[in-house]
Amino acid sequence: MIAQQLSQKLGIPVYDRAYIGQTLDQNDYSDEAQLIRELAEKPCIILGRCACEILKDKPNAFHIFVTADKEDRIRRIMEQESLSYEDAQELLEKSDKERAEYYYQQTGKVWGDVNNYHMILDTSRLGVENCADILMKYFERIDVI
Repeated sequence: MIAQQLSQKLGIPVYDRAYIGQTLDQNDYSDEAQLIRELAEKPCIILGRCACEILKDKPNAFHIFVTADKEDRIRRIMEQESLSYEDAQELLEKSDKERAEYYYQQTGKVWGDVNNYHMILDTSRLGVENCADILMKYFERIDVI
């Protein structure tokens, strides 16, 4: 949600797992990292896919980790997917496990480690709208926009 708000405000695209996977399937890229590096040549938002590690040496890349309390995340999944509490909790735990494993397999690092990011935003405390505003103010301050 934050990425979509920033995309609209900044007029830049958002690339997620679905987009990257589809692009890899339809084009001649040797791997995901190559595609991410190419996408990052122009202003954009890349969600996940170990982009913070792939672009760690790119000086104009800004790495953000968005988190929320587990209960808030479960409620959000319940609403979005029309699931029971138990099913949403199971889906969340499975998703988090898969993300952590993927990140470790690709980078050898721990997913969510604060040392891998420039900023961590907690939507449970700050709210989604405020997180997008915080980032916009930061980007304005450093003359990115």
